[in-house]
Amino acid sequence: MPPLRVSEWRKLPLSLTELCIDTTLRCGQSFRWQKINDEWNCVLHGRLLSLKQDESHLHYKVTWPKSSASSCKSTPLHKETSKIDMQQGDDTEALLRHYFSLKHDLTALYDQWSGSDPNFKKKAPKFTGIRILTQDAWETLIAFICSSNNHISRISSMVNKLCLHYGPLIGHIGDEAFHDFPSPQALTGKKVEAHLRELGFGYRAKYIAETAMIVSMQKPKGWLESLTNPENPGWAPVPIPAQDEPITYKQAHEELLLLSGVGPKVADCVCLMGLGWSEAVPVDTHVWQIAQRDYHFGKTKTKTFSKLMYHSIGDHFRQIWGPQAGWAQSVLFTANLKSFSEQAAAKPKSVDITVDVKEEIKSESSPNPKRRRTATIVTQIKVEHDEPSGVRMSSRKKRKTRS
Repeated sequence: MPPLRVSEWRKLPLSLTELCIDTTLRCGQSFRWQKINDEWNCVLHGRLLSLKQDESHLHYKVTWPKSSASSCKSTPLHKETSKIDMQQGDDTEALLRHYFSLKHDLTALYDQWSGSDPNFKKKAPKFTGIRILTQDAWETLIAFICSSNNHISRISSMVNKLCLHYGPLIGHIGDEAFHDFPSPQALTGKKVEAHLRELGFGYRAKYIAETAMIVSMQKPKGWLESLTNPENPGWAPVPIPAQDEPITYKQAHEELLLLSGVGPKVADCVCLMGLGWSEAVPVDTHVWQIAQRDYHFGKTKTKTFSKLMYHSIGDHFRQIWGPQAGWAQSVLFTANLKSFSEQAAAKPKSVDITVDVKEEIKSESSPNPKRRRTATIVTQIKVEHDEPSGVRMSSRKKRKTRS
């Protein structure tokens, strides 16, 4: 049977400087997006999303699974849903705004970070449109447990295997099946750890199985979501345990460290991308390289660093970049990845522009008036600019008068 519903393509007005999905979706934040025929595809919150982008708009299409036929109409829509989408019974636009953190003015943030940091000002122009994704906390936790001593392509492979073997099927694009991310309960079976080892997860299999057990059986319902920044709530409403005082970033970080396979860097990744703590600065080998090379951390260049140094780096960047320090760090992190090395090394391109300059010889009032003649001078001007550029080049006519 075909899926319940496949929407038409819709669009959001959004420039590439405010969001570039080709960079944001492959810079090590989320590991489930797949590019098929120039369209990015992923399952988010029970629906299959397809995205593409041009210079002025983000285009999106949504596929709902047939299994939601009876529940889709009765499920309450998200509070941020627009009136038009409310009438259509679809909160996907609100989900995209939430997921890509579109409530923030990215141009203003880049200006702020550039004003306080010459290094950011130097690197950022080639990496515009990078946004922090507001992801599901559980998925972010497990994905970054997989990231331990790993690289992006292998992490993506592991996360895809988790979805394929333990997540619900949502739909297909051609022959490619798309599953949602598995729940904690789905990863608590007795044979999960052994199966994950067979799938190539190595020592991470134990961490995933133990963390799933802790979250689903030992912690109260909604415990993980209770660590969310109150100013940046998650997408799906979840009942959380009562709290005497609002949670802080430091408290959330310390709570996550109690889980199996979670160290300071993984905890900060979850805080930043899954729990809405924008001041969290994950420090891995890439960020450590940046700290040594560009910010003169450490007396000697080494590949390892202490816990004290870890926190010192985070505090230093928070002092420079402010409350959105984790976001600014992600831009420099992306610029430091080998997969973006060509983009980082791109040189300004030359463009030839033809300008018509009209020269007019004007006669003065005299007994012997001079002839009036007009000459056209064609000039080639070479202009250098970085790609991509949104600047429109125009020519103007220059008028000269002489007697």
